[in-house]
Amino acid sequence: MLDVRRLSGTLGAEIHGVNLASSLSRQTVAEIRRAFLDHRVIFFRAQDLTPAQFLAFARTLGQPVEYPFVKGLADTPQIIQVTKLEHEHTNFGGIWHSDTAYLEQPPMGSMLLAREVPPAGGDTLFADQYLAYEALSAGMRKLLDGLVSVNSSAKADVTRTREDRMKTEGREDAKAEYVAEHPVVRTHPETGRKGIYVNAAFTQHIVGMERGESDALLKHLYAQAAIPEYQCRFRWGVNSIAFWDNRASQHYAASDYWPAVRRMERVTVAGDKPR
Repeated sequence: MLDVRRLSGTLGAEIHGVNLASSLSRQTVAEIRRAFLDHRVIFFRAQDLTPAQFLAFARTLGQPVEYPFVKGLADTPQIIQVTKLEHEHTNFGGIWHSDTAYLEQPPMGSMLLAREVPPAGGDTLFADQYLAYEALSAGMRKLLDGLVSVNSSAKADVTRTREDRMKTEGREDAKAEYVAEHPVVRTHPETGRKGIYVNAAFTQHIVGMERGESDALLKHLYAQAAIPEYQCRFRWGVNSIAFWDNRASQHYAASDYWPAVRRMERVTVAGDKPR
């Protein structure tokens, strides 16, 4: 049996008692999957994996896919490097978001493996979108159900954090912009629970609303989605792994460690069209 330890009162759990470099039994994979669904984000420590082993673990839980903007590693193209170098003040992902929500089929989850971490700082925060939705008034939930938002990869706050990586590792086949429409509130395909599915990084506006109305509503939902009581915070160590559910959580990578370096490897796991 795995040792699953909750990280906060809302979401997040560390899993101990497993070596991810080994061949995992069906029962172990099923227990990891259950913890993932129960806690929205799960963490492992001291997992000294090669890129091939990291990718093999990801495959036990889903189908890894390539990231649309940045090239992956030569032998494992589904793994991208997520790096903040000495001269960079802002790291990749320093805004509340759900990964690549601008795709027609956004990922169900993402995995991050720490290769080099700063001596202090560089934590990642996660926020529970089930609770963010369930805490809304009945009237607001009724208003939101059925609304659709437009999500784009070209919002300025996000493209700035992508620019350095695109200069050196950008994909030649990347589109200038990816745009997709998704429900403001999505129903999780495995748990059946509803959660907020708009985010400050990628959501542009709500379909059918005047822009001022849309902006005001989205501002309220962004604040609701990032309430501290709905969060957990993970302190990275070398060879730590985080695996989060993009369908039920948002995350924020804190940029509080300049001029230190942080080097990560990320795998994106394929998902379905939000409903």
